[in-house]
Amino acid sequence: MAKRVVAESYGGPEVLSLVDAEVPPPGPGQVTLQAKAIGVNPVDYKLYSGSFSDDPSALPMPVGQELAGVVTAVGEDAEGPGGALSVGDEVIAFSVPGAYATELTVPASNVVPKPADLSWQKASGLLLTGSTAVHALSVVGVAEGETILVHGASGGVGLAAVQLAVAVGAKVLGTASEQRQDLVRQHGATPLLYGAGLEDRVRAAAPDGVDAVVDTAGTTEAVDVSLALVPDRARIVSVLAFDRGDTGIKLIGGAPNADPGTKIRSEAWRDLVPLAQLGKVDVVIARTFPLAEAAEAHRFLAEGHPGGKLVLLP
Repeated sequence: MAKRVVAESYGGPEVLSLVDAEVPPPGPGQVTLQAKAIGVNPVDYKLYSGSFSDDPSALPMPVGQELAGVVTAVGEDAEGPGGALSVGDEVIAFSVPGAYATELTVPASNVVPKPADLSWQKASGLLLTGSTAVHALSVVGVAEGETILVHGASGGVGLAAVQLAVAVGAKVLGTASEQRQDLVRQHGATPLLYGAGLEDRVRAAAPDGVDAVVDTAGTTEAVDVSLALVPDRARIVSVLAFDRGDTGIKLIGGAPNADPGTKIRSEAWRDLVPLAQLGKVDVVIARTFPLAEAAEAHRFLAEGHPGGKLVLLP
């Protein structure tokens, strides 16, 4: 019997409960995993908040999307994107609903190898935010020598985008709060304080102009400043400003008018895992919580500016 976090109803973190759950044996193309660390993402609470759907038939709703763990059982023809899977393999699972669990059975197609020298905690927070960053950068096509502005550079997606852009040789500017400026600087970007006067600060830091923008903040300021700086609106991408599609910027993610980038995101691990192993993409862990305190982790995340990834420990 495993432990699993579920939302008993739609609402805030108070609807979460830790319950006992049977773990079905893996069928064809499936594996069972013992979780070692579980990544926490904003989409986790958005799903049970009712902002996407309030269908009562989805309750109780298993929570979570990504984890790192060990294969404990293998079904017939269980082959992941990285090859055949075996009991004892250390792996990362992503886009697996119900990841807030001590043990669960998942499709092998969503399981990839974890390098032995990549920690469980960092591995558990690598692929969802990382694949969004890969998608964003592929949309705007950042190249060596170009200048890119990342709004919300200290968040999970923003910090991944900063590091990926630096890795290809771009000059990166990143907006962040005053307390997160050093974090952005440590990862290779020039930090800029958001707020009044942002456009002037960007122009001063990039006198030759900005070639592309990745917006992970979704604020009116972020979009308006981006439009003022980048003439080619196809080189502005946002993961949150879904109400600004009429401006011509690119929107990615799960909204009806956004590009889901399914293939790009499913293949992003091929770049992200080696870069993480080499230390070129670092998953900054802000704080860990026991699995039983998932609600508290969500309250902390909802406060904003956690300064890195939150991780649940089974």
